[in-house]
Amino acid sequence: MYLNVHSQYSLRYGTMPIPKLVEEALSRGITQMVLTDINNSTGIMEFMRECDDKGIKPIAGLEFRKDKKLLYIGIAKNKEGMRELNEFLSEHNLEQKQLPGTAPVFRYAFTIYPYSYAGDLKENEYLGIRFDELHLLYKKDLLSIKEKLVALQPVFVADKLEYRLHEYLRGIDLNALLTMVTPEDKCKPTDMFLAPGKLEANYAKFAFILDNTRNLMNRCVMDYPKGRINLNRKTFSGNKKNDRELLEKLALSGMEYRYGKNNKEALKKVKHELKVIYELDFCAYFLITWDIIRYSTLQGYYHVGRGSGANSIVAYCLRITDVDPIELNLYFERFLNAQRTSPPDFDIDYSWDEREDVQDYIFKRYGSQHTALLGTMSTFKDRSIIREIGKVMGLPKSEIDGFTDQRRAAFNRDNAVFKKITAIHQMMANMPNQRSIHAGGVLISEEPITYYTALDLPPKGMATVQWDMYEAEKIGYDKYDILSQRGIGHIKQAVKLIEENQQQKIDIHQVKAFMKDPVVNAQLKSGNTIGCFYIESPAMRQLIRKLDCDNYLTLVAASSIIRPGVASSGMMGTYIKYHHAPEQVKYLHPVMEEQLKETYGVMVYQEDVIKVCIHFAGMDGTDADILRRGMSGKYRSKIEFDRLVERFHVEAVKLGRPEEIVKEAWRQVSSFAGYSFSKAHSASFAVESYQSLFLKTYYPREFMVAVLNNYGGFYSRFLYVLELRKSGAMVHLPCVNHSDSTVNITCVDAYLGFVGVHALEQAFIDRIPDERRQNGPFQNMEDLIKRTGLGLEQTIILIRVGALRFTGQSKKELLWKVHRLFDTDAKPTNELVLFNVEAKNYQLPELVNTQLENAYHELEILGFPVSMSLFDLLETEYRGEINAGDLVNHIGQTVRMVGLFVCEKTVPTKNNKIMWFGTFLDADGNFFDTTHFPNTTTGYPFRGAGCYLIMGKVVEDFGFPSLEVMKIAKLSILGNPVME
Repeated sequence: MYLNVHSQYSLRYGTMPIPKLVEEALSRGITQMVLTDINNSTGIMEFMRECDDKGIKPIAGLEFRKDKKLLYIGIAKNKEGMRELNEFLSEHNLEQKQLPGTAPVFRYAFTIYPYSYAGDLKENEYLGIRFDELHLLYKKDLLSIKEKLVALQPVFVADKLEYRLHEYLRGIDLNALLTMVTPEDKCKPTDMFLAPGKLEANYAKFAFILDNTRNLMNRCVMDYPKGRINLNRKTFSGNKKNDRELLEKLALSGMEYRYGKNNKEALKKVKHELKVIYELDFCAYFLITWDIIRYSTLQGYYHVGRGSGANSIVAYCLRITDVDPIELNLYFERFLNAQRTSPPDFDIDYSWDEREDVQDYIFKRYGSQHTALLGTMSTFKDRSIIREIGKVMGLPKSEIDGFTDQRRAAFNRDNAVFKKITAIHQMMANMPNQRSIHAGGVLISEEPITYYTALDLPPKGMATVQWDMYEAEKIGYDKYDILSQRGIGHIKQAVKLIEENQQQKIDIHQVKAFMKDPVVNAQLKSGNTIGCFYIESPAMRQLIRKLDCDNYLTLVAASSIIRPGVASSGMMGTYIKYHHAPEQVKYLHPVMEEQLKETYGVMVYQEDVIKVCIHFAGMDGTDADILRRGMSGKYRSKIEFDRLVERFHVEAVKLGRPEEIVKEAWRQVSSFAGYSFSKAHSASFAVESYQSLFLKTYYPREFMVAVLNNYGGFYSRFLYVLELRKSGAMVHLPCVNHSDSTVNITCVDAYLGFVGVHALEQAFIDRIPDERRQNGPFQNMEDLIKRTGLGLEQTIILIRVGALRFTGQSKKELLWKVHRLFDTDAKPTNELVLFNVEAKNYQLPELVNTQLENAYHELEILGFPVSMSLFDLLETEYRGEINAGDLVNHIGQTVRMVGLFVCEKTVPTKNNKIMWFGTFLDADGNFFDTTHFPNTTTGYPFRGAGCYLIMGKVVEDFGFPSLEVMKIAKLSILGNPVME
């Protein structure tokens, strides 16, 4: 008879995960209890499942608190009651109102007030009295409240050890030292399940309280359906027959658009898929996704449909994706089949500045009661736990830093304080820490969603469920992933700029034509892909070069083998080797040749792993599907993999596979545990890569401006400015008479925008170009100040960055003038004077800014120089023995090069040492790459941005040259003349 039980979802308060909570109750013979987590219903559905499995009657509820004070507890009589409680909490969350001191009158829920409550009790309202409060009933007239008293034995922890953990959690929550956590801040040491019979014994003198409690709980029946049922929107049109007819009409119409009128293979696949979609009741899912795409297309938004949904020809015909499943031999069953144990989903990417409007449309189109964003649950992580525990213990920052330093692991192991932290850490690891918001998941429910959760209002400003995607799936929801990425913003704005700047309209969805364009494919093969979605990173550019990648299908494979799963297994190198010499392929087993010939025996895609599990190891489709889901990161741990290891080996051996070959096959399979793509996913990425690549090939200036205006990609801003200049654009510093907030381009003149000007206020970033457009160019500095309201500091920033060079005056002259202009002592007054003294006309010396001074201003205000190259800032004129283009002619030789640092990637080795992969530009603006092994990283580290003198051995890997570094030193630059 526990009315007030809490799980870990009472964040930073409760200590027990729901399975343990139920096991604890079962061990004490408890037959029914109420889960009432603090201000959330995150665990209710999980709680009901666990209780049903263990034969305990679950009752759902909520505990309402404000400012650490218990207000009241709501206990649902049934499903409708849970909706009432959820909606009450949701209203206050969404409208950001404080909870009231008294609860509303619930029709289908009970309200339990603490015994200290002094108000009148209505029909469904009770007083909860703790056993340590029973003395307050002594000699009290109980007639008026006798039927309203119920036993209140809160449960927060399992035992005394967990109570100590609870104290640490409270300290973390309150950001307070453990010694500063007061009794009011935490639960009581007795707030746990009591030994069998103990609760009854505590209330023995007041047996009627137990009777009242038992009667209340007996009246509660959680009439939710058992198991997973489909809770999604059931129809799109309101009628399943109409849905079916509409989907067929759209699919056939789209098939004609994609394949022409007489493609029998496409027609056969469309009809097959439609049949499966009808049988599995997924018409509404497809149609709602189509509706979202239709809306966004009408708004002129760009999208990319990816994920396993790209296996579907119906999705291709509905223009949800641009991946042709016939061309890539994708199989629909990977996306949707009768045996599939998990719901399919579409991942729809939009530009970062358009996604929110699409989400807003979904909420309005399908109703706020039926639509919500998906939540996530962040957990306590290793280093963060150590830091949090250390702070609560009152340790100094230096000591905490030492405990989190991996290099001090051996020393820390024998430290008594660290041992204590480790013990607490082990209890706290992976506990829920705080609720957050999923990257893009949206739920569309047939019933009001508050039957299953209360709603939060995170900073995004849209109602969000209180559980995550794993729980959504178990309950019965399929999510719609509405995601965002900047690559689509690049494409969208580039097309717009091309139309404005060159009066050419581009149909960016004609991807098949781009894939066949020899000029575009030559650009791909060269690795000149800076700014292009997914193929601009150093690792990807190297891979493209090593593969001599000049076609779509190879790029699809490259998009997958770049992932850590393939790379860490060593199979990336194997794939490249056999790509160049397919006749040399040595298949691990004949089954591998049969199933993996397309990828030279290498498991490149998730589908390949499934093929191996089924055909090589004789596993069934269910286990193969579990493995696939594990690879996509949709399980919380590797528990499923551990179970499958033994099964994989046992079943493979039964089929007569040699033990050593089985071990190697499993090694290759297990390396995919979390990182590999489905083939359709890789194909979707490759489609977007080709769209970017086409624009970069034929319209490089507009494309690079679009990349800059969507805040770049893999690299820092200065590299994209250099790339814009390499494309033939004349790159100009910001100018108040030419620049906008972002970069603009007219013909070949590109003006940097005010957005990149450090410390310039947003109001002026917008106001300066707006004022110029409305009232014409600024005539001089005074006119600029008068019309925009610039102050002294903001004007100085613009002067120093060169934005007032249109005046024809030097920066020093302008700085002198602006100080005089804002100098209050120099302003004229109306005071009478005895004598008129002729004003002195001061003759200023010639005030000229040097190019070096300008470069330093730009470094400070923009982060990079525009008027000078960083190489020209070097004290030395030495530029190395060779440049990047000449590397291939010096294989095996030791050379010296001068390179401008672009980026580096740190990689831990197997023996916990550090190595780096570096990327540099030579003086001609061409890339070269470096490898820094552990024997050099300690003595020759990177020292931040700038140019370096590098000595190393030129090596080659599949035709791609790079430098194995022996020594590296940062080169000095000319001093700032202002500081000298």
